[in-house]
Amino acid sequence: MIQIVYGNHFLKSAKKLPKKQQIKLAKLLEIFKENPFHRLLQTKSLTGPLAGFYSFRITRDWRVIFEFINPQTIKLIEAAHRKDIYR
Repeated sequence: MIQIVYGNHFLKSAKKLPKKQQIKLAKLLEIFKENPFHRLLQTKSLTGPLAGFYSFRITRDWRVIFEFINPQTIKLIEAAHRKDIYR
């Protein structure tokens, strides 16, 4: 199983999510731990200034950005609305 490192910024941003998205995120993190590229997550590699990072969907409008520290360790960077997260 993959080890997850929760960055300080991720923890703060996850607490600011609406309650409904917090509940969904908790469920999706269980799937994420088993397979970060599970089809339900719709994981994408990012480009441009965020090249090297990845995102997955919480809902249609909410995302999580993460990076691979090594093949078995992932650091969660931020959780936010898609209009804000890529800035």
